[in-house]
Amino acid sequence: MVISMDSPVESVLGDTRTKVDKIVKGLRLRTVGDLVHHLPRRYVQTGELTTVDSLQDGELLTVVGQIGETRRFEYTDRRTGRTAYRVDTVLRTDGPSLRMSFFAKKAHMADWHVRRLPTGRRGIFQGKVGRFRDEWQLTNPQMVLMGTEGEDSAQLSLETLGDLYPIYPLTKGVDTWDLQRAITFALTVLDEVPELLPEAVRAEAGLVDAGTALQWVHHPLDHAQVTRALQRLRFDEAIVTQLVLARRRRALAALGARPRTGRSGGLLDAFAARLPFELTGGQREVGAEIEDDLDRDRPMNRLLQGEVGSGKTLVALRAMLRVVDSGAQAALLAPTEVLAQQHHRSITALLGDLAAGGLLGGADEATAVELLTGSMGRTQRRGPLSRLASGEAGIVIGTHALLEEAVSFADLGLVVVDEQHRFGVEQRAALTDKAGTPPHVLVMTATPIPRTVAMTVFGDLEVSTLTELPAGRAPIQTTVVPLADAPRWIDRVWQRVREEVERGHQVYVVCPRISGDEPEAGDGADAPDDDAPDRPLAAVEEVVEELREGPLTGLRVAVLHGRLPADQKDATMRAFTAGDVDVLVSTTVIEVGVDVANATTMVLLDADRFGVSQLHQLRGRVGRGGLPGLCLLVSHAEVGSPARGRLEAVAATTDGFELSRVDLEQRREGDVLGAHQSGYYSSLRTLRVLRDEETILAARRVGVDLLEHDPDLLGAPLLAAAVDEMERSVAGEFVDRS
Repeated sequence: MVISMDSPVESVLGDTRTKVDKIVKGLRLRTVGDLVHHLPRRYVQTGELTTVDSLQDGELLTVVGQIGETRRFEYTDRRTGRTAYRVDTVLRTDGPSLRMSFFAKKAHMADWHVRRLPTGRRGIFQGKVGRFRDEWQLTNPQMVLMGTEGEDSAQLSLETLGDLYPIYPLTKGVDTWDLQRAITFALTVLDEVPELLPEAVRAEAGLVDAGTALQWVHHPLDHAQVTRALQRLRFDEAIVTQLVLARRRRALAALGARPRTGRSGGLLDAFAARLPFELTGGQREVGAEIEDDLDRDRPMNRLLQGEVGSGKTLVALRAMLRVVDSGAQAALLAPTEVLAQQHHRSITALLGDLAAGGLLGGADEATAVELLTGSMGRTQRRGPLSRLASGEAGIVIGTHALLEEAVSFADLGLVVVDEQHRFGVEQRAALTDKAGTPPHVLVMTATPIPRTVAMTVFGDLEVSTLTELPAGRAPIQTTVVPLADAPRWIDRVWQRVREEVERGHQVYVVCPRISGDEPEAGDGADAPDDDAPDRPLAAVEEVVEELREGPLTGLRVAVLHGRLPADQKDATMRAFTAGDVDVLVSTTVIEVGVDVANATTMVLLDADRFGVSQLHQLRGRVGRGGLPGLCLLVSHAEVGSPARGRLEAVAATTDGFELSRVDLEQRREGDVLGAHQSGYYSSLRTLRVLRDEETILAARRVGVDLLEHDPDLLGAPLLAAAVDEMERSVAGEFVDRS
C-alpha cells in the first residue's frame, strides 16, 4: 500500500480504535498530511533537567526529571479489606520537586514500579500538577524512561530519544508520545513529500527541501535544525497566501469599471466651499489617492484605516459626492442601525440643503440622501427604494437591508463599507453585485492594522492610512479602576460622573451585557476567554436601575442597547446628542460612529471583558468636542492576570497601532479579525503575521515575480494546486476581501 499525504490518517495509526478516534476528531487530523504537519509546540532538552520556575495547580506539565527517591508502602484497602500497595517517588527538576504515587493490588506490581523507578533514573514525565499536604504532586504521570526499553506500553525505545524531544499540542486521551510515535512511522513510510517550491525559489531563499523540513521539525538534532525547518514551513504558508492575494489583485485589475471623474462646479465643489474647517494633510493626501483610483477604468479596491476620530467618514463622503457628480450613486453600508442612523444624521447635517435634492429649498446641485434599515416598514421603504431605482437619490446609507433583493440602483458607482470586519464576504458581494458594472469599493476601519496584517489579510486591497487627528480633538486620560484591590473605588467613580454632569458635560456607562439572564456578554463584548469571571457581569438593565436609585439619583439617565426598537434607539441617541440625557447606560452599540461633542467621560464596567482594540474604539467616543476626555476601566481582574495586562496596556497609550499589535500578540489572528474574515479558525498553522514579517515580505516578492513570469504557475504545478485549494477552502475566506 502506497502511503501519501492524502492517505487517511488511520493508515499509519497502529493503535486502538479509541485512540484513533481521539486523534482524528479531537485534533482534526484526517490525513497523513495533517498528521505530519501537526507541529511540536516546544521541545525539551533530554540531556538536562528541565528548568521549572513556578508551578500552577491543574497545569499540564512535561519535564525531563530524575528520580530522587522511591519507597513502597503497604496498607489495607478500606473498600475490600485486603492488603494493597502504594509506591511513592520524588521527581527532581531544575526547580521544585514533585511527588508521584502509583497504586497496585499485587506485591509484584508494586515491585515492578520500584524496579523501573530507581534513584537516579531520568526520563520525560507528563501529568497534571496538584497540591496535597503542602507538597507538589504529578498526578497520573505518563513517562518515557531513559535506560530502559519496551517495559511499558507508554514508553518508547531509546532510539526515538534524541537531544530534543518534541512536545505536541494534545487533546484529551492522547499523549505526546502517541503523536511522536505515529509521526515517526508516517515519515518512514511516506511515498514522498510533495515539493511545492521550484528549486530556483528554494535556492534563492536559502530554504531546505520539504522532506528535510519535516524530518528536522519532528526529529531535530539541535535548535538550528528546528529554526531552518520552521523557516521553510512558514514560507510555504506565506507564499500560498500571497499568491492567492496577488492573483486577485491581477484579476481585479483586469476587470472593467467606469471612471467616476466628477465635474467642475458640482456637488463636491459646493460642499468644499461650505466646509467650516480645513482638511488635515492626511485627509487631502488620502483624498487624492481615492480620486486617482476613481479616475481609472478598473475598480478601486481600497482599505481606509485610521484612528478613532481621524476623519475617515469625511474622506468617504467626498468620494461619494465625486461619484454623484459623475452621474452615479454611492452606498454606505454600516453594521448597526445606530451607526447607520448616526451616519445619516451627520452626513445630512454636513451637506445641509445639498442633501435636499428634489425637495423645496434644496440647492441646485443637491442630491437625495436616503436611509434604509431593517426596522423600517414597507411603507417607509417605498419612497427610498423608488428614488434609488430611478437614480433620483444619489446617496443611500443603510444596514444589511441594503443587501435585500428588493433594493436596486440606477447606477451604483461606489460602495463604502464601514467597519468592514463586521461583514462577511458574501454580504459585501451581495451589494457590489447590484451594480451594472463593477463598482469602486472603499472599506473603512477604525481598528488600526499592522503592516504585516494588511499584507497578509488585506493584501488584495490598496491601503490608505489616516494618522493625524483633526484640530479640536482633546487628549483622553485612561485609568484602570481595580476593584479587586480597592472595592470602594467604585464610589469615587460615580462621584466623578456627577462632577462631570455638574460641569454641564455628558457621560457614557458601558456594560458587557444587556440583562442579567444572559449567559454571555451581549452586543459584541469581545474579550478572550482566558479570564472568564465566576461572578455576574454588569448588565445594562440592572446597572441603570442601581444608578437611578443610588449614586446618580436626580440625573437624567437613559438606556441604549441592541434589543430596543429602532425608533426608541434613534430617539435616545437624538436626546443624548441634544443634551437632554446626562448619562447613557449602553452596550457596545455606541462603539463606532457615535459623535457627541459634549460627552467627556466613559465608564467601562467589567472592562476586562472587552478586547484591546474594542476598548480603544469605545474610549474614542469621548473628547471629541475639544474638551479633555476621561475613560475609567473598571475591573475585578487581579494584578498579574492577562486581563489586567490588557487594561494596563490600553491605559498606557492612545496609539491604536501599538494596541493592535498587543491585541494580535495576545490573541489568534482569527479571533481579532472576526469569524467572517478568517473562517471558523485561523487557517495559518505556523505563520504568525507579526512575528514572521520578514518571511511574509520575502514571500510577497517571490509571489509577484512568479506570476510576472508564469501567470498560471505552469512551472510549479503543486504550488498552483495549493493556491487553488486555498481559494476553494475556508482558508480562502481568511484572505478574501473582494
